Amino acid sequence: MNTNPINLTVRFLLEIAMLIILGYWGWHLVAGWAHYVLALSLPLAAAVLWGVFRIQNDPKPAPVEIPGVIRLLLELGLFSLAIWALYDLGYVQLSMIMAVIVILHYLVSYDRTWVMLRNKPYKGFVK
Repeated sequence: MNTNPINLTVRFLLEIAMLIILGYWGWHLVAGWAHYVLALSLPLAAAVLWGVFRIQNDPKPAPVEIPGVIRLLLELGLFSLAIWALYDLGYVQLSMIMAVIVILHYLVSYDRTWVMLRNKPYKGFVK
């Protein structure tokens, strides 16, 4: 189910939303010139973590291969940070909506989630 185009689109939109939310949160965390730094560095750090530390063959070879459980914790941690950022900014309903979408996404992606929990390479994208 993880390779379903609708599910992949939802995942992509969640990732983009996470980056935008972290940038917006960084902008509002502090005043002055520091908000420029946080608005750029928070989403950049999240994107680097997301793109570099991956499990084998998900969807291509990982620059830095990590165990599936660690990758799952990384993903859930970044999504949770974005959800917390929405809540902290006062967007309580939006944070709850995003939390539900993230949970549903991982439930629908049960095959990939299960592979990560078992620390096995994901073969879903390998042809």
